Amino acid sequence: MAQSGLGQDPESTAAITVLKRAVELDSEYRYSQALVCYQEGIDLLLQVLKGTKDYTKKCNLRQKISNYMDRAENIKKYLDQEKEDGKYHKQIKIEENATGFSYESLFQEYLNETVTEVWIEDPYIRNTHQLYNFLRFCEMLIKRPCKVKTIHLLTCLDKSSKKEYQISSLEEIKESLSNHGVLLELEYSSSIHDREIRFNNGWMIKIGRGLDYFKKPQGNFYLGYCDFDLRPCHETTVDIFHNKHTKKI
Repeated sequence: MAQSGLGQDPESTAAITVLKRAVELDSEYRYSQALVCYQEGIDLLLQVLKGTKDYTKKCNLRQKISNYMDRAENIKKYLDQEKEDGKYHKQIKIEENATGFSYESLFQEYLNETVTEVWIEDPYIRNTHQLYNFLRFCEMLIKRPCKVKTIHLLTCLDKSSKKEYQISSLEEIKESLSNHGVLLELEYSSSIHDREIRFNNGWMIKIGRGLDYFKKPQGNFYLGYCDFDLRPCHETTVDIFHNKHTKKI
């Protein structure tokens, strides 16, 4: 369906590839991913349309664009209703050694100016790299367009000799956040196992490994040491839900 009437130029080839993928995802009921591909494919078709001089081809392209836009709009309405009903569910599978999954890349879609409060439940915010992960997550919240005022962290208290290090490190992060006008509320529990992040705009993200899904870099001067989009990941699953009546942890 995506190939008919399109040429072999790079823009047309790219549009065909993306729209074929959109149709495949659509047929597999993977609507959120399909919507992204439809939108990208439509943008590519619009670029092809601008460079097309033949009247008949322009008419055919306009019709194709209209058809894809109608389908994308129907999917968007469906997903919006799923969110409204609290039934929205999207799953992302991060493969072993995959890259491109920094906190910014993973969470940016769900953070906007309406986010003022965040709840994090993760039993493993204790070792140095895990504390740094939490710090990076907080930095992302400060930099995003959201206006976060309160962050709630529920985690397990380290029972080893490192307990004081864990507590002092989190208190230091709390002090630093307060300098940016953000309150960090810390709570410790010995019985939590789930890993969950909630935003007060209704989004809830469950990551199988919590925030600790990045692999240790091969060296201090390897790509990915600083830029986590280049850092290889452990295999894990990310489940994303939406509920307008988000409950506090």
